[in-house]
Amino acid sequence: MIVAGFGFRTSATVDSLADAYGRAGGGAGRLATTADKARSDAMIAFSAQSGVSLVGVFPDDLTKQATITLSTTSQKQRSVGSVAEAAALAAAGPGARLLAPRVISADRLATCALASTFPEGETS
Repeated sequence: MIVAGFGFRTSATVDSLADAYGRAGGGAGRLATTADKARSDAMIAFSAQSGVSLVGVFPDDLTKQATITLSTTSQKQRSVGSVAEAAALAAAGPGARLLAPRVISADRLATCALASTFPEGETS
């Protein structure tokens, strides 16, 4: 399963999230972000618009994830290198791998990263 993880500013819109998702490649079976941001109007609307279920990830689960990207803002605010990457990995579950580093929306208000878990025995 592919999970799209998101990090975003409170001023991000549905268009910000959709742009980041499209730049990341889309195709996710689940969306994920921090538990508090999962309740934002933009994230709820994007989930409904895309028809993909949304999960909120708790801080302890975020900080356990090794990310590719190191954002000083994410590190200061969430103690993680990339909220998008960590959310994707945490929601995808044990053995998940990032498909690529996070991407940033054109308006710079949202980031998205895709992570995947593969069926046992598969590596791609």
